[in-house]
Amino acid sequence: MSTTRPCSPGDRGPESGDGGASAVSARSAAPVDGATSVDGAAPAGAAPAPVGRQARRLSLDGESGVVPLARDFARQALYAWGWLPAPSADRRAAAEDVLLVVSELVTNACLHAEGPDELRISCDNKVLRIEVSDRGAGQPAPRTPHRAGRPGGHGMFIVQRLCLDWGVVRTPGVAGKTVWAELGAPA
Repeated sequence: MSTTRPCSPGDRGPESGDGGASAVSARSAAPVDGATSVDGAAPAGAAPAPVGRQARRLSLDGESGVVPLARDFARQALYAWGWLPAPSADRRAAAEDVLLVVSELVTNACLHAEGPDELRISCDNKVLRIEVSDRGAGQPAPRTPHRAGRPGGHGMFIVQRLCLDWGVVRTPGVAGKTVWAELGAPA
């Protein structure tokens, strides 16, 4: 299902801008809002159990190579939150879906906006939310009709197919938007 609702049913909306911590640079990303740090949460081999909502954010403004940077950042969060290493094929597929959606949203910001400003990723026990902010004025939408055999134009179709829901948030009087997508946490 495709949507451009500002937030999914029952959701609080996008994560707050500061969350009690300032934006972190791409070179030194850190947990926000009580997220477990990659450095010292659990013994080697043990997956930390998510407690409440955990969030991380990464400043991408002015960075180069933002798509692999964003994927690496998301992968580190998945390790910290116990999604990786995945003990089963289903859990591994769920983690790969998250990385693909991150890639698609950041790529769309590069191609159709003025580049991404920030990536935010948050997780509770049921839903993982990805948000990419940019300065672009456009409205993302899956191309219709979708033409599977043709190159290009598949990004939002992929997001639509993999996610529980997605949408766009605009703040009145502020240039740009935040594109968000939510995926179900693995069982």
